Amino acid sequence: MSKKGTFVTYAEYAGVKLLIGIASIVPRSFIYGLMRGVSLLFYRLSAKRRRITIDNLRYAFPDLSEEEVEQLAREVYIELSVTVSDILLMLTGRLDTDNMVENYDEALQKLEALREKCPQGIIFMGAHFSNWELPPLFASRHGYPMTVIGRRGDNRMIDEKLVLPFRAQYGNQTVYKKKAGISMLRTLRQHGTVGLLIDQKVNKENGFLVPFFGREAFTTHAVATLKLKADPAIIPISMPRMGRGRYRLNIGEAIDYRADEIESEEMKLLKMTGRYNQELEEIIRAHPAQWLWMHDRWNKRV
Repeated sequence: MSKKGTFVTYAEYAGVKLLIGIASIVPRSFIYGLMRGVSLLFYRLSAKRRRITIDNLRYAFPDLSEEEVEQLAREVYIELSVTVSDILLMLTGRLDTDNMVENYDEALQKLEALREKCPQGIIFMGAHFSNWELPPLFASRHGYPMTVIGRRGDNRMIDEKLVLPFRAQYGNQTVYKKKAGISMLRTLRQHGTVGLLIDQKVNKENGFLVPFFGREAFTTHAVATLKLKADPAIIPISMPRMGRGRYRLNIGEAIDYRADEIESEEMKLLKMTGRYNQELEEIIRAHPAQWLWMHDRWNKRV
């Protein structure tokens, strides 16, 4: 069933189901408070993750004092607790995707405008930022069902019975990374839409070392490769949180850069990938507490 033992697999699944059941009946404020407490407890007890978070923030924002860095690190965990709370409430149906988007009319207009501008297909490019589950759900609900690239969860039961049905409710299809390349290319050649988060590290066979917040980080070259092969529109997308259960959908301008000044295809991919990282960095800098700084993003061991 999974790499874990059967008992652990079932126990974890039962625990998540219980948490969802609790979230369906208790006041919303209780869920936010509970998740905040759990998150801050983890921040205090997990010395390794706390150190990674603080070190990452220290490098990314060298002008901040140590006190400011530590305060921002705590805010990162608090913001993650709000994301988890909102996803729980979405799973129970107590938060509706349309009602969560405060610029609803503007967002729909921008999505509609993409139909005429992007006949070759679209890659919505984002990061594990704010509530990263919400943009593909909102977009697919309003005419942009997409092939979403994800990592297989450690617990198959949670994946198959909870996560995948949640993501697929408006027509999205989740494809795991091992099969991602063919699926993405097929989708784009059918003038479809792909959703891809490119902010996590990859091995050197699947990416390049390119700058990200002033340091080199292994970054997937999938977006650049697909741009050269199928010429889709590369659309940066983000949904910063404005408050509990409230978000603003930001749809950026298409990134048309193809590094035409460079002859080598490998160097083209390198330069294009660096350009995409710049876009993600701008998104994160606007709301730094809403990104997963506890991820060991700059670890170059592969």
